[in-house]
Amino acid sequence: MTETLGFLDRPDGSRLAWRKVAGRGPTVVWLGGFRSDMTGTKAQVLADWARASGRAFLRFDYFAHGASSGDFRHGTIGRWREDALAMIDALTEGPLVLVGSSMGGWIACLAALARPERLHGLVLVAPAPDFVTKLMQPALPREAREALTRDGVWMQPSEYDDAGYPLTRALFEDAPRWEILPGPVPIRAPVRILQGGADEPVPWRHALSLAEALESQDVVFTLVKDGDHRLSRPEDLARLVGAVGEF
Repeated sequence: MTETLGFLDRPDGSRLAWRKVAGRGPTVVWLGGFRSDMTGTKAQVLADWARASGRAFLRFDYFAHGASSGDFRHGTIGRWREDALAMIDALTEGPLVLVGSSMGGWIACLAALARPERLHGLVLVAPAPDFVTKLMQPALPREAREALTRDGVWMQPSEYDDAGYPLTRALFEDAPRWEILPGPVPIRAPVRILQGGADEPVPWRHALSLAEALESQDVVFTLVKDGDHRLSRPEDLARLVGAVGEF
């Protein structure tokens, strides 16, 4: 199977980049993390698996991520949720297996709640529901809080970008609208969660709180004791492919 690629035009003039493998369903949809893109290791491994096994697979970049257009200052959880739903509605048919990593785990849950009739299963890697207010905001230094109040934006230092990246007041104001914890979370399809015990950005107890909040009775929570946030070692990737393969 070959992978095709293109752009989805949105009503506001933005363009969202996507890549798709045609194959048997249910369609596996990759939802990446905060400031990540669809060319990351886990997404690529799933694309390779889909091509080799003849399975349908879709990956894409949210607004202001990767190859998609947009200014990151205008990105919010609500906007990225809409991106996911637009991609699902325009480029997939039938049952879905949503695979979300970190923030993508939250977006996957929100998409599942919006399209319950299409959900076949969820696979979540270090899922970070509600991370903006429950994990990110409490860790902000004083200068960040002052800048957000004064300017509406603060440049978060990053080891991957000398200029840092913007965190905005809009991001923090929008996020509570989409919070799903402490639950209950009315997702009843099977769910598989892979979580690193040494994950610093998303502590394993945070991911476990999501597992406990889900209404589904078919939830398997796998704690990789020495695993970090990325869970991209060969053995971690094998677990990911195995979890997706269950569906």
